[in-house]
Amino acid sequence: MNLRFLETFLMVARLKSFSAAGERMNTTQAAVSSRIATLERQLGVRLFERDMRSVVLTPHGLSALARAEEIVKLVAEFRTGIGSPATLSGTIAIGTVDTIVYTWLPRLLDQMKATYPHVSLDLTVDTSRNIAELIRDGSVDLGILMGPVMDETLQSIEVCSFECAWFASAKLGLPARLELSDVILHPLFAYSKGSQPHQAILRLLEQHGVPSNQARIYNSNSIATMIRLLCDSGGIAALPAPMVEDHPDVARLARINVNVVLPPMRFHVVYGESAANPIPATIARMAQRIAAEFDAQRCAGP
Repeated sequence: MNLRFLETFLMVARLKSFSAAGERMNTTQAAVSSRIATLERQLGVRLFERDMRSVVLTPHGLSALARAEEIVKLVAEFRTGIGSPATLSGTIAIGTVDTIVYTWLPRLLDQMKATYPHVSLDLTVDTSRNIAELIRDGSVDLGILMGPVMDETLQSIEVCSFECAWFASAKLGLPARLELSDVILHPLFAYSKGSQPHQAILRLLEQHGVPSNQARIYNSNSIATMIRLLCDSGGIAALPAPMVEDHPDVARLARINVNVVLPPMRFHVVYGESAANPIPATIARMAQRIAAEFDAQRCAGP
């Protein structure tokens, strides 16, 4: 029996789509359909019920799932335990947020390239909420996001935390210290609605008796966008200090000491254990190490 056919079976079962499985495995939908059809002929049972809109495991497919996972897992463990990582190939899908992109993600990608030179990368940059959903539905193999993600089927490991600091456009000429009541006199740039940083700002306003409707809050899922708007349009934002400190436009911003402190942003690496793909667990360990090195270098200073 062809191992690739079992891996394809697991990918279709995970993504519930022949076309999505084809994209993830760098092949065509027709090739995926052919592999599944051949596997079904070899087993003499139907593994999927499929129509134009859905792909669902049959009772035989459900029965085969655990056994296929065990076979593929054993082969993957043999391959990674005995063989060289340099021989592995395929694609890994990673989802992350732009805070990580602008801090230590390039270091992680360099390490991945050195360890897995023949593994391609499919990178998605989005909000933490959206990345969490992509992990849950199997569209990405690993996410680095503000977490944790509360799901017993996923591993969620904290890798770093970034201090949040208040920044304003330098052209506003604001004093170095402000009260929260002064802050809301200016446009307040915040992360997307529903995000942890956005909720933290709303809680601060509530705790200090400031109705949120009195604040002009402009939401964005992009730190780069917020910094650009801060520089050119004025306003105030609470942003992760490491990312702003290394930004090319940092000279156009002023760090403001506000009488309220936002909680740090805590980032987690999140992934699902996969029999067919042991690489995410290895990359998660890489991310932990690289994030720790990044933090140590920051603390050590220039």
